[in-house]
Amino acid sequence: MNEMKLGVVESHFADIVWEREPIASGELVEICKNELGWKKSTTYTVLKKLCEKGILKNEEHTVSSIISKEDFYAIQSEQFVEENFKGTLPAFIAAFTRRKKLTAKEIAEIRRMIDEYEGD
Repeated sequence: MNEMKLGVVESHFADIVWEREPIASGELVEICKNELGWKKSTTYTVLKKLCEKGILKNEEHTVSSIISKEDFYAIQSEQFVEENFKGTLPAFIAAFTRRKKLTAKEIAEIRRMIDEYEGD
């Protein structure tokens, strides 16, 4: 699996695209100018980086995603568990619940997800 990580700035930029896609590149420049205080060159530099990472694409002056926001964060979650817990989800859950107790609602949701998974 290719490593997909974004810094805070890149992540905010990707969120802008995900919320508005498809978006004209000129409109994206204006949004970044207004929301982030960026120059046109900065917007295109960050856009190029995210295109090179295979997250976004810029075709015919229209920017859209190659990977959805949900899929991107799913990939990041998998990488986090792999890197920090040797790829074992139970080790992650054990560490997570060591300091934060799950609510009854969270437990029910996890059970529902497991039941759905087992039903496939």
